[in-house]
Amino acid sequence: MRRTSFAEMECSVARTLEVIGEWWTMLVIREAFSGVRRFDDFQGRLGIARNVLAARLQSLVDHGVLERRQYHDRPPRCEYRLTEKGRDLYPVLIAMLTWGDKWTAGEAGPPLRLTHECGHDPEAILVCSHCGAKLDARQVRAERVRPAAAADAG
Repeated sequence: MRRTSFAEMECSVARTLEVIGEWWTMLVIREAFSGVRRFDDFQGRLGIARNVLAARLQSLVDHGVLERRQYHDRPPRCEYRLTEKGRDLYPVLIAMLTWGDKWTAGEAGPPLRLTHECGHDPEAILVCSHCGAKLDARQVRAERVRPAAAADAG
């Protein structure tokens, strides 16, 4: 059963899910941030079915998150590299990791530790770009900047 497309929804969260909301997609992106570039390496690290991986990689290329670069002529072989659009997903990935560390790690604790180049363990927090205060949903309001589309007006 094909799911409904979110591409035309008047919502940035829905449109983002159209790009990264499929199962496996953020894990493919995670591996790309870890330096994985080749199909067989993605497949080996993730244990994902080859047809599913091919579909996810193609979708990420189609959406401009990854770019395909040929590295071998005979037979033709390509690798996948994050684009600027793809690298902009790093905060999303880190937010998911931080949430997972807090709420899903279990008694054994988080399976991964991040270390910043300064040598310290970073605490990933979202802050106001103006005042630097930590963002909290209770202190931020959303307001529509243009009229709602007819489908949203209902």
